[in-house]
Amino acid sequence: MNQPFIVNISADWYAIMERRRMNLFVIPTVLLTSVTLLVNPILSLCILCFPLLRQENRYLLLANMLFADMLFLAINLAMVSCNSIGLYMPHWLCEFMKLSMVMTYSTSVLTITLMVVDTYVAVRWPLRYKEILPPSRARKIIMSLWVMAAVCPVSLLVMFEVVMGKDKQSRPVCLVLIALHSLEQKMKVGIHFYFIIVVSLCTALIVYCYIHLYIITKTSGIWRSRYSRARMTLLAHTLLLMMYFVPALVFAVELALLKRTLNDVGVWINLVNMCVLMLLPRCCTPYLYILRYREIYKTFQHVLWKKRHQSQRGAA
Repeated sequence: MNQPFIVNISADWYAIMERRRMNLFVIPTVLLTSVTLLVNPILSLCILCFPLLRQENRYLLLANMLFADMLFLAINLAMVSCNSIGLYMPHWLCEFMKLSMVMTYSTSVLTITLMVVDTYVAVRWPLRYKEILPPSRARKIIMSLWVMAAVCPVSLLVMFEVVMGKDKQSRPVCLVLIALHSLEQKMKVGIHFYFIIVVSLCTALIVYCYIHLYIITKTSGIWRSRYSRARMTLLAHTLLLMMYFVPALVFAVELALLKRTLNDVGVWINLVNMCVLMLLPRCCTPYLYILRYREIYKTFQHVLWKKRHQSQRGAA
């Protein structure tokens, strides 16, 4: 019963995309992904190959987030491209892409939350920071993040396979949204509440850390100037955090809207979310950290100069 429902809604989804020419959303996806992947690999290389940066927990966490973002961007681009042409991909490939997409997105959100917690611990207990969070412990925490991020999509995949049964017919559109909607229809459970709860918990933890950071540092004078480095850094990070968390809330709204009916507005919201909103923070992150942190900026310059020098020597 459920599988024909998935096939029908996928076919209707692709028909709306084709009729409204929404498959052109692949253009901003390609552009934003390309701009991000120009810098992300080099920045990750700078952090992992230079011991001075590799020993800093904040840069280890940044490298993990950049790696998760690169995987997410590659999978998202492949999914959007296949959906735009109505490609009937194998069932196992579609399930793998959906699982990977949810896992990498969750890893990015958990990592950016942990980056705020790391900053709080460093300011709250500066003398004991290296004892509380040495790099070896940070690496173990990063591995735990990936395990935590995998638990939800794997459990949803198992439930989806049980609901589908043995019939695994290919569909013209491969979307996490449609798969979760089919689970909600079968199990009568509001899965969108899960995303709202997780985002709310992470947001509450971040707000708690930022409030206490302000209380701890307000007597130091770093907030007195309107354009102080601390104030500008807080503003930039707040905007970045909002850009990472908003797409998850939009996704929850998409699920709630799809329970009523499938229409052009629902498809348009999903494509804007997948092709623009989810990509913007990943596009801004590497450039923000290059501009705001001197160590990363100098290392990035050194790597680029070294590559340029080697290419010139090879040409000569």
